[in-house]
Amino acid sequence: MPFVVGLTGGIGSGKSAAADAFAARGAAVVDTDAIAHELTGPHGDAMAAIRDAFGTEVVTTDGRLDRSRMRDLAFRDGTARRRLETILHPMIRHVSAARVADAQAPYVVLVVPLLVESEDYRARVNRVAVVDVPESVQIERTMARSGFDREQVMRILAAQASRETRLAAADDVIDNAADRAALDARVAALHADYLARASLQS
Repeated sequence: MPFVVGLTGGIGSGKSAAADAFAARGAAVVDTDAIAHELTGPHGDAMAAIRDAFGTEVVTTDGRLDRSRMRDLAFRDGTARRRLETILHPMIRHVSAARVADAQAPYVVLVVPLLVESEDYRARVNRVAVVDVPESVQIERTMARSGFDREQVMRILAAQASRETRLAAADDVIDNAADRAALDARVAALHADYLARASLQS
């Protein structure tokens, strides 16, 4: 198995920007959010089970998940969220594990928004890198990017691990409260470290 870095962070922290910076340096990136979009795209592999569990009201006319309706349902009803996770998480894990195993790169960055929320995350990765920003920055960025109101963002934050929990689990912290240059410099330093660690493992 390749050397695997689990990259995580709360909503609006900048995980995608960090992942892009690692990819630009030659790391393989396996993004579980992208896999979830594939599984819930038009007639994706998860759609039959989602339709059976939640009905056609969460399915668009072209056969994809209506993410806005599903998000409203999931964050309003914890049981619905857990039911969706029961469908999606095993599929995402299966696909991501296969892509990690097939990766042709010095090391793999496995992007998992809810990494520290999963019980066995330490068994899946060699290092945990947390992209960190203050909660106020998360709220501001998410509202600007996604058009959510503050109440929607706060519901999402409440469903994720706290900032303190993520930082306690981190082997490496990527402070992304400043500009892209600062993020890139931190990723460059970690990239050198991960290359060294991966070479020792191989």
